Amino acid sequence: MIELDEIDKALLRMLSEDMTQNAGALGRSVGLSQPATWRRIRRLKDSGVIADQRLELDLEKLGFGVTVFLGVKLATKGRVSLEDFERAVTAIPEVQTVEHVLGLYDYRLRVVARDLADFERVLRRRIMTLPGAGAVEANVLLSEERRPGPLG
Repeated sequence: MIELDEIDKALLRMLSEDMTQNAGALGRSVGLSQPATWRRIRRLKDSGVIADQRLELDLEKLGFGVTVFLGVKLATKGRVSLEDFERAVTAIPEVQTVEHVLGLYDYRLRVVARDLADFERVLRRRIMTLPGAGAVEANVLLSEERRPGPLG
């Protein structure tokens, strides 16, 4: 585990809000020079604390107005492998995330759709026909607030 000081934490908070900020602007915010800030960011990337830079799309503006979280319990009949289920479910474009979880369900999926009728089509024609798909529970997302994480 890497040691983080208050400047590192401040940089991570700012980057979690906008990853496109340059080292000069970030440095001015925390009282460091551009090269010193760049070195800190490089250290955070090299250590794996900053794991990835991702493009975040506004799904609603792209026409996907419904997000549903699905709990999927695999059927025990036939004993389909986890790998077979995961391979098939990740091929569905509307499935944004696939999480193998412990609890009532085996998987938690984040599914986007244009509207509820479109979601029903995806559920019936794609998800329920997956190898090993058993019981499913759907939770429609009403609102979402993203938090930057536990940086103290």
